[in-house]
Amino acid sequence: MNKLLLTLIASFFASAAIAQPVTPVAASAPAVIKAEAKADKNTAKAMASEAKVDAKADATVTKADMKAADVKADALADAAKTKAKAHAKVVKADDADKMKAQAKAEMVDAKADGKQATKAIRADAKAEKTKVEAHADKAEAKTNTETVKAEGKADVKAAVAK
Repeated sequence: MNKLLLTLIASFFASAAIAQPVTPVAASAPAVIKAEAKADKNTAKAMASEAKVDAKADATVTKADMKAADVKADALADAAKTKAKAHAKVVKADDADKMKAQAKAEMVDAKADGKQATKAIRADAKAEKTKVEAHADKAEAKTNTETVKAEGKADVKAAVAK
């Protein structure tokens, strides 16, 4: 029992000694304060730049998506217009030429659908490319911010070491 009590008391004093705050020797030196201020200023500048790049990238992606949607809508309208013309010709055709006109209209329909699909695929690919580029810009900005933060920490440590 005595050994247990002695161990508990010793561990209490040991943990109390370890928990004492360590005061830096010259933490309030002007060089350290100056380095911290410079690091904070550079970090804030880098974060603002990163936010600006992020906003620009997001705007670019939104614009690309809207443009792709417009291109798809135009392609759909063009296809519908082409199909309507072809079917109008079928209606106007003589009874003898109706089968021939109907076959031609079906061919026109197929071509119009193919053209529409091609335009949609190209628009989506272009929008996807823009998204990838925007993501790369965001990643680069984030990396630059992290670099500036690390440089600031290194400058502060160097100032403390002097």
